[in-house]
Amino acid sequence: MREITFPSGKDQCSAWHLPAAGDEFEGAGGRPCVVMAPSFGGTRDGGLRTYAEGLAAAGLDVLLFDYRGFGGSTGTPRQDVSFLRQRQDYHAAIAAARRLPGIDPARIVLWGNSYAGGHVVVVAARDQRVAAVISMTPAMDGISVIRQLARNGGPLHLVRATGNGLRDALRAVTGRAPHLVPVGGEPGSNAILVQKGVLQAYAAVAGPGWRNEVCARTALQVAFNRPIRFISRVTCPLLVQAGTHDQLVPPAPARRAAAKAGSRAQLVEYPIDHLDVYSGSAQAHALADQLGFLRSTLAPSPTRHETSAPRHEGA
Repeated sequence: MREITFPSGKDQCSAWHLPAAGDEFEGAGGRPCVVMAPSFGGTRDGGLRTYAEGLAAAGLDVLLFDYRGFGGSTGTPRQDVSFLRQRQDYHAAIAAARRLPGIDPARIVLWGNSYAGGHVVVVAARDQRVAAVISMTPAMDGISVIRQLARNGGPLHLVRATGNGLRDALRAVTGRAPHLVPVGGEPGSNAILVQKGVLQAYAAVAGPGWRNEVCARTALQVAFNRPIRFISRVTCPLLVQAGTHDQLVPPAPARRAAAKAGSRAQLVEYPIDHLDVYSGSAQAHALADQLGFLRSTLAPSPTRHETSAPRHEGA
């Protein structure tokens, strides 16, 4: 695993490049590369590293990066979860992955979970050279997420979140430091994602770069983040992994997205809550299904040796 950086806008995103440990996916054009980024308010040093290492061990290169304003990446304001800016970072990461030595630029895989699980759908809809998409516990419809958070946090949650968001937006307009609120917290708190026990669950899988805070203006954007509207434009194979007991991102929009994608999509459901995918048997099962999906969709083209060999009469 090596540290690299790549440009996105005026800033630099920090990433880990994990080279493939084997040649199972090697083809005439090189190896596939899986481009990964964290979920809502996350950093690359959390639970995603186990997925990245598992994919690399199976023979896939992996590029795992931090969004601008998070972790090791540059960019201000810090801790700003802007879904538009994060989608731009995915496009920049794809460009960087295609420049890596030995990578087949036609076999880029997008991987995302939660908020990023929606990003990869939109990015693949816009870059139709993408070879496959893995969307795990995805936030496919921001309106559905808002409704779930209102159920979790009670009727005043949206009032608090909107008030904090407007306060932060005003500070941005007047050039002052952001008004920060927690990513996760108990019902009744100022956190964006409220659920009983959610902070303990986050802390159990977070890396040292994670901070339990985001710009409060994020709350004003969530309802406008609706990747499900782009699903019909995704032309590559798509694996959708949903948790039937997800209490942060309801599974119904993921089911609808898979149905809209038709034969291009595979939908797999697990009896888990949102953060269970980061550890234990749930993580092992999800990773195994991802590898099975990629083996079936990323069949390598003929090897360099086979391509250069002379063709015999009648072949």
